[in-house]
Amino acid sequence: MVPYMLCFQFVACCLLVLLYSLRSGSTSSAGHGPRSYPVIGCLLAFYENRRRLLDWYTEMLSASPTQTIVVDRLGARRTVVTANPANVEYILLGNFGNYPKGKPFTDVLGDLLGNGIFNVDGDKWFAQRKLVSHEFSARTLRELEIAVLEAEALDRLVPAMEAAAEPGGGAVDMQDVLRRFAFDVICRVSLGVDPGCLDPALPAPRLATAFDAAAGIIARRGAAPLAAVWKIKRALNIGSERRLREEVQVIHEAVMDLIRSRKKERFLVNAGDVRNDLLSRMIDCGYADEDIRDMVISFIMAGRDTTSSALTWFFWLLMRHRDVERDVLEEITSMRRDSSNGTYTGEGFDLDDFRRMRVLHAALSETMRLYPPVAWDSKHAAAADVLPDGTRVASGDRVTYFQYGMGRMEAIWGSDAGEFSLERWLALPADGNAASGGVSPFKYPVFQGGPRTCLGREMAFVQMKFVAGAILRRFDLRPVDEGRTPAFLPLLTSHMHGGLKVTVRRRKVESTTGNALHDAATDKSRSSFFS
Repeated sequence: MVPYMLCFQFVACCLLVLLYSLRSGSTSSAGHGPRSYPVIGCLLAFYENRRRLLDWYTEMLSASPTQTIVVDRLGARRTVVTANPANVEYILLGNFGNYPKGKPFTDVLGDLLGNGIFNVDGDKWFAQRKLVSHEFSARTLRELEIAVLEAEALDRLVPAMEAAAEPGGGAVDMQDVLRRFAFDVICRVSLGVDPGCLDPALPAPRLATAFDAAAGIIARRGAAPLAAVWKIKRALNIGSERRLREEVQVIHEAVMDLIRSRKKERFLVNAGDVRNDLLSRMIDCGYADEDIRDMVISFIMAGRDTTSSALTWFFWLLMRHRDVERDVLEEITSMRRDSSNGTYTGEGFDLDDFRRMRVLHAALSETMRLYPPVAWDSKHAAAADVLPDGTRVASGDRVTYFQYGMGRMEAIWGSDAGEFSLERWLALPADGNAASGGVSPFKYPVFQGGPRTCLGREMAFVQMKFVAGAILRRFDLRPVDEGRTPAFLPLLTSHMHGGLKVTVRRRKVESTTGNALHDAATDKSRSSFFS
């Protein structure tokens, strides 16, 4: 009887607090935030808009004269959300030391990422950043990425698309295809192993399904209205938290087994036969096994869905803007014909060619402006502070810069901010190197900015341009549902709700020897992508 009385008293107290809050009137956080009440804060408005948080935040930020709002609700940490470039620069660069990821962030991801570079601050982060910066600038790693892309595209991606283009091939989900492709590539570059995720003759590898399940559960952790709920489930080892523990164990054991076998292997091979994948190079640096495990898992998590997310939206946008698709294809074709030796060499691109692809670069950049692979990123204030726009930040506050909303701010991009327009990128001064971007990373923080700027930025663009060229040159994609506008899902990395189902046709391209047309998909030339 006593437990029931206690439960009744607790519910009664909650109802009294709610009634008091509603009677006390409402306020608006920072003048342009959500409607808030004493005690419960903006809990009611948050619940009402829980299925449209991205658009809700964007609307409030657009209405705010500073493009900043404060979200304060019962059961959650006070959060400052900003789409103001001056604030973003201050957070990521000007007062970088005061805005670490913080324990609330690392708690959410810690079971999977451990002490990997994306989940640590301070000295641990600096040491890993220094090591990884050196590795990402190494010519051998870039050459490995190119070799892996070439093999994966020609041996799996193109044949899979060709099969879909056959009569009766049916629809294909491009989001699924691109995710599988990206997982194969990142595993081959990071681990030196080929999971064969894109091979239709093989079942989905256990490692891939474990990453999918773990990422989904962790995303739900981050979106939970009350962190205490998942923490209690973790302590009791029940429900989704039990499943997460099982999936993380699969991932950790697989990577640790690989580390141990790679160490044995490296005692047996000649110095000239050593591998150049990230895991092998970190073994050579003498890091502890657990640190190596956490670092490579971090890179797999970062690389498995980001490029595939951007490419999914890229292909969807090109199917809605055929004029842009035509311009992109024309650039790809002209770059192939203008090779350094003046001859037509099949797939003859090198890294400099990719850097000079201004139209394709603009199309990818514009895609990520509207549909960023990561919708928002949060830090936690180490000490009280005041942002450049005058917003006060208390110690422990969550401070979020909102990439999705920033891409839609007319104050940043002009009255056509909601439109897909390459001109905003092509109008920038051309320096012969499209990869330089030309836009402040604090206005366009898709790859972050300041000391935590994404080290894999150039590798990501190379992969996206490679895939775009390989598919667009050979295939014409048509959406199964022409009138559908898919929903943007902001998980750990964004996804297109329901995938991107398309039908595939072989594209007719102009021959370089005349005006005759030939079937690009049946061109049997297997010359190198990078002659």
